[in-house]
Amino acid sequence: MRKKIAFVCDDCGADHNKWQGQCAHCGAWNTLVEVRISQNASPINQIRNLNKSTNLRVEKNHPKKLADVRLEEIQRISTTFDEFDRVLGGGLVPGSVTLLGGSPGAGKSTLLLQLACNLSDSVDILYVTGEESMQQVALRANRLALPRENLRLISETRLHSILAIVNDLKPAVLVIDSIQVMFLDELSSAPGGVSQVRECSAVLTQFAKQSGTVLILVGHVTKDGLLAGPKVLEHIVDCSLLLEGDASNRYRSLRGQKNRFGAVNELGVFAMTDLGMREVKNPSAIFLDRKDRSTPGSVVTVVWEGTRPLLVEIQALIDSNTQANPRRLAVGLDQNRMSMLLAVLHRHGGINLVSHDIYTNVVGGIRILETSADLALMLATVSSMQDFCLPSEMAVFGEIGLSGEIRPVQNGQERLLEARKHGFKRALIPSGNKPKLSIDGLEINAVSGISEALALIS
Repeated sequence: MRKKIAFVCDDCGADHNKWQGQCAHCGAWNTLVEVRISQNASPINQIRNLNKSTNLRVEKNHPKKLADVRLEEIQRISTTFDEFDRVLGGGLVPGSVTLLGGSPGAGKSTLLLQLACNLSDSVDILYVTGEESMQQVALRANRLALPRENLRLISETRLHSILAIVNDLKPAVLVIDSIQVMFLDELSSAPGGVSQVRECSAVLTQFAKQSGTVLILVGHVTKDGLLAGPKVLEHIVDCSLLLEGDASNRYRSLRGQKNRFGAVNELGVFAMTDLGMREVKNPSAIFLDRKDRSTPGSVVTVVWEGTRPLLVEIQALIDSNTQANPRRLAVGLDQNRMSMLLAVLHRHGGINLVSHDIYTNVVGGIRILETSADLALMLATVSSMQDFCLPSEMAVFGEIGLSGEIRPVQNGQERLLEARKHGFKRALIPSGNKPKLSIDGLEINAVSGISEALALIS
């Protein structure tokens, strides 16, 4: 068997014909490693060999006109978690590939084990554990009081052995925990390397598409919170989900970063308990655990996560600084956007915070990715700076432009209705989001610039 030598970048997965100090694609230094690849180790050849060994029938494709393609309803498989189904767009799609990532201890294996055990009563499912022994998984299932009678479990990391077992059992759902420990015999690199992750993912994806099996992959993340491995891993999957949260916070948020069958940036909220993950039906209630007494630097905003509004509390703390470089820290918010808003506040609001430390935080550990929280962040900053309390019954949302204007955001009507449902009596919103009809029990203040907003709260 002929073998060729390639040099692969550990950061981006790019191939090079010879070793060099810097990767020509991503610019990283000293990341090229030598990999010996057999001539028939490509995903296409692996699938061909797999089809011969497993007798998997592959029908020949013929071109069709787009109008002739049948638009039949796809029968999704419910995960038994409403929050999980929401993020997926309604459930698992046959033949789809879902990648679930998260930091160590976030609860990826726990959530998938609960899903697998609950689904095993109605769907044939196979759980492949590569990082734990079967005894460890059984102990966790027993501790969580999960049904264990029908779930099939194997502990294996060799991919060809796994696919041979899958071909015999023909499960409807296949869970791989995790993709970083799987390996192909044809590749000489260690499991977890760029080549192994890329080729194993390609083989599994091809198998899922041809057999109609639902494939769920568990992926590791880097210290920056990004999915580890080559970027092609995120491109070939249908759904890329990230489970956010750490051991210090009992709440976990499941965010859809990519979804070919539903909305992107959909958010599902879970609580880690002694009996595993429990879904939170009303996330706004847990993020609005406010005290009866108002405090300076606190305001509630309404963000839009996927297909629903979510009320969260934003806090700001301003402190004087005698050092040369004041501290800027944003938790749950984009720090670069916070710096931009401080510059807008200085230029168009006349408030100078150059010599102050600024700390901002989103209560509950959630991350805000949209710009509708700009106005709330700015008002919380001014409230802390001038040491006065904003009305506790007021909700705020709106995007701020560089010229100091307050721009409208999408789904303004739904945000207002969500605020009223949770007992808020006032709303400070952009003029472009002012509803044509009044909302009972909600006083709406519409502003077009930050000077108007500051005048209303002063």
